[in-house]
Amino acid sequence: MILRFAALPLIALLALAGCDQVGPTVVTKNPKIDPEVDVQQNGSIFGGGGLNIFGGGKPPVEQGGGIGVNSFLWRATLDTLSFMPLASADPFGGVIITDWYSPPETPNERFKINIFILDRQLRADGVRAAVFRQTRSAGGGWVDETVDPTTQTNLENAILVRARQLRVSTASAQ
Repeated sequence: MILRFAALPLIALLALAGCDQVGPTVVTKNPKIDPEVDVQQNGSIFGGGGLNIFGGGKPPVEQGGGIGVNSFLWRATLDTLSFMPLASADPFGGVIITDWYSPPETPNERFKINIFILDRQLRADGVRAAVFRQTRSAGGGWVDETVDPTTQTNLENAILVRARQLRVSTASAQ
């Protein structure tokens, strides 16, 4: 019985130590993220992240901005695919998925493109494209067709060329 009462303050102390808001809150400027934005930094008796008993917790703050992939490749991909409707765009995972698009000159044919940005650096192997093509059958349904592999390579090259243009224009503007 006495052992139970002795363990209670210990459990309460551990629970309190695991709280993130133990200590003062200081508002400072963080020039690595954005020199114009105020960032809150929470102090703790166990360091900046506190004591985390059960794992998880807050992910570390990225020091390069809001997206997890190369920003030139991301912007170049959006520019290159601007004529197609987007179904999904994930800037943290680097995935852009378009919806089906039928060119006005060939209404019985449609395309869908998936782009994967694989790196945080502007590199030739940092982008991959997957192109899907369907044609309308005599019964009115859509049938999958093969896509020439050079189509995917040409699309990747167009994105890389646009990314280099964006990088050069950004460098010359500074």
